[in-house]
Amino acid sequence: MNFLNRKTVEDIDVTGKRVLVRCDYNVPFDSEGNITDTKRIDESIKTLRYLIDHNAKVIICSHRGRPKGTVKPELSLAPTIPYLSKVLGQQVKMATDVVGESAKTLCANLQEGQVMMLENVRFEKGEEANDPAFAKELASLADIYVNDAFGTAHRAHCSNVGVTKYVDTAVVGYLMQKEID
Repeated sequence: MNFLNRKTVEDIDVTGKRVLVRCDYNVPFDSEGNITDTKRIDESIKTLRYLIDHNAKVIICSHRGRPKGTVKPELSLAPTIPYLSKVLGQQVKMATDVVGESAKTLCANLQEGQVMMLENVRFEKGEEANDPAFAKELASLADIYVNDAFGTAHRAHCSNVGVTKYVDTAVVGYLMQKEID
């Protein structure tokens, strides 16, 4: 994605579209499973709120830790759901996988203004390798891609780079725009 000639979420029509939003929810937790610093999640809210308010079908994609392509339950994104649901004022649905049956079913049933989250994208071997087959599968979940994960934008991973080759429209969110400016 060429960030110098970028478009933002405000430059496109998201109404009724499935929008894959790459966020950075690699947040710290205490020993009881409570988020100890919500800053990264909070920084994504402006973009998510814009998409919700414009009747997009929002699909959040993120990572947590470095599971290196294996499923590690202790690195699941599920513990972020209660906080995110509270802040957004709606129940965020959680897929139990990234591009499997759970993700596909939730995406297919997502209504305008609703939000879901894919499981930790780094549970997939193809993520860090920027595997074209995985990028294509990930992109197939959405009509539009929004990169709002400044902290991971320097990585040539599927959820940052690869996916942009297989969606019709790729733009940046408010956090990414702010950081670039």
